[in-house]
Amino acid sequence: MARILVSGASGFIGRPLVSFLASNGYAVFQLIRPSDKSVPNSIIWNPEIGLARPEDFEDFDAVIHLAGEPLTLTRWSAEKREKILQSRTVGTMFLSHLLSQAIRCPSLFISASAVGYYGNRGEELLSEDSGAGSGFLAHVCCAWEKASFAIRNRGARVVHARFGMVLGSDGGALNKMVVPFQLGLGGRLGSGKQWVSWVHRDDLIRALLHIIDDPSFEGPVNVVSPIPVLQEEFAKTLAELLHRPHFFSLPAWALRLRFGITANELLLSSARVRCSKLLAAKFRFDYPDLRSALCKALQRI
Repeated sequence: MARILVSGASGFIGRPLVSFLASNGYAVFQLIRPSDKSVPNSIIWNPEIGLARPEDFEDFDAVIHLAGEPLTLTRWSAEKREKILQSRTVGTMFLSHLLSQAIRCPSLFISASAVGYYGNRGEELLSEDSGAGSGFLAHVCCAWEKASFAIRNRGARVVHARFGMVLGSDGGALNKMVVPFQLGLGGRLGSGKQWVSWVHRDDLIRALLHIIDDPSFEGPVNVVSPIPVLQEEFAKTLAELLHRPHFFSLPAWALRLRFGITANELLLSSARVRCSKLLAAKFRFDYPDLRSALCKALQRI
């Protein structure tokens, strides 16, 4: 039985991922902090202070690294931005180093990244071959991906899974949108012409298993649906499904006044991202279009 180690296992993606992997016959182990409630097959670590027992990181076949400071829709202070950066780079570097020192190093290391790597690119159609953009999140993603150098140098297959906006029923961005939309406050942000690259959480989890099973995957992999949408279309579709109006709009200047840099990075940035590698590998999306994905996600909200 293949052994898989997962960080961020208690999060929005990690919880269902652990259950899905276990149901597919994998022995799943979880990285937890010393203050967390212990769970079966858990390993304690704290990358901020370098806490870990090297012997606990032996004999894994694959690792899926999801841990990182949440990207909350608040005005990011300098301290918050530093937490976002350090939680991704320090944790990835520490885990990569621990695994690279193992007698039997994992053959696969999947590290979460994000389509924020591409920055604000307007109408440009972006694939895994596209270069990095500019801006805070692009800088974070570049540093994040580079932080896995130790295990890559050991010869492991390293995949940087660049997630789009993840849609699910019990957390994530959608959960925060529903109440304003139910109140009739949903609508266009800025021009509404910025591209939103998204993926349903179920498809994301299945894509990760596909990457595990297919050794041709290496380097960056865009984990997004094949049909990105404009923000105004996203808002319209969500409002229609909630049977609410969608005429409300917020100009870009008001969003920047309220949220500062966060507005540019999370609300106004445009990334029209194509999942080229997943499509080439014949991965089948259960929810390729936004309406079907939102219908599924809204069932339990």
